[in-house]
Amino acid sequence: MSNTVELLGRAIKELQTRHHRALDSRLTMIGSSLAQWDALRAIAHCPGASSHALARYTFQTDQSFGALVARLVDKGLVSRSAGRGRALAYSLTESGEAMFEHGRSIVEDVLTQSFAPLGEDERKHLAHLLDRLLETSD
Repeated sequence: MSNTVELLGRAIKELQTRHHRALDSRLTMIGSSLAQWDALRAIAHCPGASSHALARYTFQTDQSFGALVARLVDKGLVSRSAGRGRALAYSLTESGEAMFEHGRSIVEDVLTQSFAPLGEDERKHLAHLLDRLLETSD
């Protein structure tokens, strides 16, 4: 492995870790964690999706997502209903929508600050390059 790709992989991981730490810290102030807010985002963006699909969307195992969404139901942020077949369907409650929206502004602020050193064209170029890598991966 060339040193450049190793450094690139490490830099991406370091930036991701920096984002996660900042987001977890800020989201805690509103009574959420990054994992909880990400689950709310997944449910908001993928209405009617299966638990399995939501787990994949949030980079979790089915079991981890099931435990997480159960806590969100207990907190009154998510409701659960019968979906297709044996699947469950999830939706945000009013409280869940409020938490999602409040968290969204926090996420936007953290990411805007993180990418502030790059100009708009540089951010678009970086997004394009990452999209290319993601299209060819897996």
